[in-house]
Amino acid sequence: MVVYWIMKKFSIKTFGCQMNVHDSEKMAGILKASGMAQAEDQSDADIIIFNTCSIRQKAEQKFRSELGRIKSVKKKRPGVKIAVAGCIAQQRGAEIFKRAGHVDYVIGPQNIHLIGDMVKSEGVKKTALEDNPDIAGLELPALRGEKGRAWVSIMYGCNNFCSYCIVPYTRGREKSRASESILREIRGLAKDGFREVTLLGQNVNSFRSDTDFPELLHKINEIEGLKRIRFVTNHPRDLSDRLVEAMERLDKVCEHIHLPLQSGSTRILGLMNRGYAYGDYKEKIDKLRDRMPDISITSDIIAGFPTETDKDHGDTVKALGEIGFDGIFAFKFSPRPGTAASLMEGQLPEDLKAERLHEILRIQDGITLVKNKGLEGSIADVLVEGLSQTDGDRLTGRTRTNKIVNFKKDPGISAGSIIRVRILEAKKHSLKGEVV
Repeated sequence: MVVYWIMKKFSIKTFGCQMNVHDSEKMAGILKASGMAQAEDQSDADIIIFNTCSIRQKAEQKFRSELGRIKSVKKKRPGVKIAVAGCIAQQRGAEIFKRAGHVDYVIGPQNIHLIGDMVKSEGVKKTALEDNPDIAGLELPALRGEKGRAWVSIMYGCNNFCSYCIVPYTRGREKSRASESILREIRGLAKDGFREVTLLGQNVNSFRSDTDFPELLHKINEIEGLKRIRFVTNHPRDLSDRLVEAMERLDKVCEHIHLPLQSGSTRILGLMNRGYAYGDYKEKIDKLRDRMPDISITSDIIAGFPTETDKDHGDTVKALGEIGFDGIFAFKFSPRPGTAASLMEGQLPEDLKAERLHEILRIQDGITLVKNKGLEGSIADVLVEGLSQTDGDRLTGRTRTNKIVNFKKDPGISAGSIIRVRILEAKKHSLKGEVV
């Protein structure tokens, strides 16, 4: 008797932050290693995975819309397996089965290493939501989505408990990887042609295993073949003088830092449980710019936090002018179930939050454009990422300061190359250039 085996295919749709993107790369790597293939289209997949985010309401709404849509696919093809992974999976747990009976598996961010075994189980719904104390010791394969640059997790979880954030409840407490495990992964990436790595953690500044974060950067900086080092995200409270010094001294560490402010009001920062006042934050910005005058600084801002007054909002607007960020990610406050901020009195109406967000974005857009205009005529090293998403005749890449640059496509230039580009024109969120 001849037995025919048909290779199964998987599809992963990702919502949320860089950590979710990298978790999806790991799940794809695990499934590929177990003998599955990545489907070119979701309609061809035997396993459909939604890797979810619950940090903001909009990301959760998008996921729920997708989950509702996929129900019709399950009816047409009953053999298709549906998995929900990520933060919503961890937060909602087995409740997802009650709300969406077509879901087969629910897996939290600490247990993605089990995805290969879970999808092989037939005829039974499964969950994997337990706290995983060994997560920092796992070395998982990753099917990287980009050429030339790669994400590398150096730690997991968070100990900060900001009053608006669900992450400590969905990703657990901080656990840092051993430095040699990280270095081994990055050496392998450099050998495979990756020129840039971005180190990932909810708060990389509090990384600590057999070494601390500044010392880890020194060790990574010595890896042959690697050209650029980035890291996200940083907590202002833990941004040390030693880290600032390492950023200045180490030639492969890029001149860019993402340092979330969240609010320019010290009163609101206290309610957020951020652990610093606005003056403390501004002092650290001044230190960074004193050491690295050309550093690019980006940030996060939340508009309309509970009890936020016109004065509090005005403090944030004032902070934008004082600091002069290169760019920001700004959002309306979104009450997440289970967080302290969701239970606070003084919740603001949606129209007021939207109005304040609009003003923040309008002011920052003007600041960003002025900063970008100052780069016209300069020449920058650009790491090519691939085709521009808005123009198929152009390539796109990033400078060391994390500015997006678009330039004419050239058959001799491929993703992962580092090339010299002259900046011709500044736009609000990108730069237009030509290859030198």
